[in-house]
Amino acid sequence: MPQDAVYERPLFGGKLSSLFPHRFQDVSDIRQVPDHQEVFADATRDESLIFELLEYKHDVADNGSAVWFLQDLANEQDAEGSVVFHYFILLLMVIEQSGVLEAPGLMYNNTPAIVTTAVGQMAISKGRQGREAQNIIKVYLANLRLKGVDTDVLVTAYEPILINPFSKSAGTVGAGMAVSAEQVGCITMEEVFRLAVTSFKVYD
Repeated sequence: MPQDAVYERPLFGGKLSSLFPHRFQDVSDIRQVPDHQEVFADATRDESLIFELLEYKHDVADNGSAVWFLQDLANEQDAEGSVVFHYFILLLMVIEQSGVLEAPGLMYNNTPAIVTTAVGQMAISKGRQGREAQNIIKVYLANLRLKGVDTDVLVTAYEPILINPFSKSAGTVGAGMAVSAEQVGCITMEEVFRLAVTSFKVYD
């Protein structure tokens, strides 16, 4: 099967599903992944796609939920604030966000999901590496609010922009500016993310 062929992938034991390329392999085959997450990665490009089920956050407004979760992710990754990297000062930066979108095709108990998206840029280290090894990453995040079952679903896609020579990633994909998807004949991460979100289904 071609690496960028797209097909439906079962998630969480088949209770959910989404469409994304074959090149994204199930990370649980090589290391332990928390039960509330499904993690897929293309190690050759240092790209990843994560599906996460969280308890619904009643105190977070629909119209700002994706940005809220993006900020929360940055805090978890210790990416908030300024980081010195190749003589540039980089901040967690929200590049764009959508308004509130209803997803009539994503229905549970006759209640459509509420969907918001945000795109940001942040500095993140791999594994337990410190700030001196941070890479610059573009992060696409969608929050699918399944209010009928008190669940916030996060779909997060990571795309490297600049690889630090001290990062573990440099050994796999090389240091410096990341090679664009178009150059190697891959679907872009923006399209992978859009497809994964718009094709997301709930079966049970």
